[in-house]
Amino acid sequence: MRTGGAYIPPAKLRAMQAQISDKSSEEYQRMSWEALKKSINGLINKINASNIKNIIPELINENLIRGRGLFCRSIMKSQAAALPFTPVYAAAVAVLNTKFPQLGELLVMRLIMQFRRAYKRNDKLACLSVTRFIAHLVNHKVCHEIVALQILMLLLERPTDDSVEVAVGFLRECGAFLTDAQSRALNAIFERFRTILHEAELDVRTQYMIEVLFQVRKDKFKDNPPFPEDLDLVEEDDQVTHYLSLDDQLQTQDICNVFAFDPQFLTNEAKYAQIKREILGSDDEDSSDASGSDADIESSDEEDDEAERNAGTAAVAAAVPGAPAGMTNNIIDATGQDLMALRKRIYLTLMSALDFEEACHKLLKLPMQEGQQMELVHMIIECCSQERTYKKYYGLIAERFCKINRLWADLFAEAFAKHYATIHRFETAQLRNVAKLFGHVLATDAMPWPVLQVIRMTEDDTTSASRIFVKILFQELRELMGMVALVQRVLRDPYLAPAFENMFPRDHPRNTRFAINFWTSIGLGALTEDLREWLKTAPALVPAARPPPSDSSSSSSDSSSDSDSSSDSSDSSQYSRSTDSSYDRRRKRRRRY
Repeated sequence: MRTGGAYIPPAKLRAMQAQISDKSSEEYQRMSWEALKKSINGLINKINASNIKNIIPELINENLIRGRGLFCRSIMKSQAAALPFTPVYAAAVAVLNTKFPQLGELLVMRLIMQFRRAYKRNDKLACLSVTRFIAHLVNHKVCHEIVALQILMLLLERPTDDSVEVAVGFLRECGAFLTDAQSRALNAIFERFRTILHEAELDVRTQYMIEVLFQVRKDKFKDNPPFPEDLDLVEEDDQVTHYLSLDDQLQTQDICNVFAFDPQFLTNEAKYAQIKREILGSDDEDSSDASGSDADIESSDEEDDEAERNAGTAAVAAAVPGAPAGMTNNIIDATGQDLMALRKRIYLTLMSALDFEEACHKLLKLPMQEGQQMELVHMIIECCSQERTYKKYYGLIAERFCKINRLWADLFAEAFAKHYATIHRFETAQLRNVAKLFGHVLATDAMPWPVLQVIRMTEDDTTSASRIFVKILFQELRELMGMVALVQRVLRDPYLAPAFENMFPRDHPRNTRFAINFWTSIGLGALTEDLREWLKTAPALVPAARPPPSDSSSSSSDSSSDSDSSSDSSDSSQYSRSTDSSYDRRRKRRRRY
C-alpha cells in the first residue's frame, strides 16, 4: 500500500493503519512516516510568536528523532519563504535543541552546507535567507559565534556589491550579540568595512548601506535586538551550543529525509514514548489525538483574540472617562516624531534608488497624511542642495512629480517662492544646485512660469545672493531651451508678459537701467531689446518722475503753480542725468556678477 506521495485524508489514513495487524510491517511504517511528515509540516506552518508555547509540546508529541530530517527540511523551507518569521523559527529550534541536541546540530550543519553552495553559485537571495537564520541561531546560542565571524570574513575578503550587502544584513541581525560576545573581533570586522568604504570601489548604494551600518552600531543596535523578549524561552543554564566551523567536514544526513524500513520500529517508538513522557511530565495520548483538531485550535485562537480585544477596549474606557464602550480614541502625536520618521524614509528612498523612476515610484507609495506632501517637496530640494555638484537626478524627480499631478506643480511653485525669499541663507554651492533644479523644472514646462513674478530686478529689491540665483537660473534655462526659444518665451508670449514685469521694470529709468545692465552682464542682453526701446522714450513718457525722497531737491511744495511746471521738468531731466552718472560710477566699483 505505497502512497507514492498522494494525499490521504487523516481519517482514512488512521483507518488504513487500523486495518494492519502487524505494527512492525513496512506498510504500517510507511503510512506512519507519511502521517509524521504531514503533522510536522502542519505544525511548523502554524507556528508564530503568540502560539509558539503551544506548538512546541505538539512537536514533541511527534517522533522528532525519527523525523529529524523532515523537521530540518520543513523549517528551512518555511524560513526561506517567510523571512520575517525567522526569530520565531530560531526560538522554536532553541527550545527543542535543549531536549534533542542532535536536532539542532543537524539543522546547523545543513544551514552551513546550504550557505556554502549558495556562496559558490553567487545566489544572493539564498545567502540572505540562510545567513539570517544562522544569525538568529547564534543569538539563541544554538550555534557558536565562530561561524558568524567566519562568514563575515569570507564575505569581506573579496568584497563585491552582493557580498557586502549580505554581510551588512547578516551583521545587523547578530551585531548586538557579537558586541557582547566578541567585541574585539567585531571591531576588526568594522575596520574592514571602513577600509572598503574608503576605497570607494563599490556602488554608491552599497557605500550608503555601510554608512547606515556604522550609524546602527553607534546607536548600539537598538532597533535590532538579538531576539524579542517574548521569544526568550530558554534558560541560560539549559542552552546547548554546537561548536561547528565553516571549514569542517559536515554530514547533512540526507537519508533522513526519505522513508527507510526500521527493523526495530516498535522498540524505538517505545523508547521515544518514554522520552516524551519524561519531557512533558505526564502520559499523553496517541500522537494522532494529541495534536487535536484544527477546528478546536482555531476556535481557541479566536477566543484569545476576542479576549484581548475586549481587554483593550476596557483599558481605553478606563483611561478615558466617559468614553463609549467599543470606541477607541485617535492618538495625535504632537512631538513631531511622525514627521521626522517621514523625512528619514524620504531621505533613505532618495539615496538608495538606482534611478529617478524607481525613486518616484517608491516615494509615491509612502504613507503621507494630509498636508505632509510639502515635506516631500522640501526634502527633494534640500537633498539636491546638499550635493557637492548639481545632479540631474533630482531635477528629473521634480519634473516627474510636477507632471503627475497639478498638486505637485503648485507645491513646487510655492517652494520656489519660499526659497527665493530666503535665498540669502544658502551657501554658493547650495544656491547653485537649487537654481539649476528649478531651471530644469521650468525648462520642461513642468512648473508654471508665473512663479517668476516674485523676482523684482531692482537694486533695492535684490541682494547679491538673489542676483546670483537669478543668473544661474536663466543661464540654465538658456542651456536647456536655447537662446531663441528663451527670447520667444520671455518677450513674445503675451500670456506670460505679466510674469516678467518685475524682472524688466519700467516704473523708473533708474530701475530700468539697472535691469538692462544686469541682464547684459550675465550674457542675456537679448532679453532687454524691448526694455532699451522703452528707455529711449522714458523721459517723455514719465515727465513728472520724482527723484527718491532722500534727495533734498525732492522736497518741493504740493502747492506749486502751473507756471513752474517747465522748471520742474528741467529739474527732473537734470536729476536723471546726475543720477545716471552717479549710478555708472557705482557700477564700475561693483563686482561683476
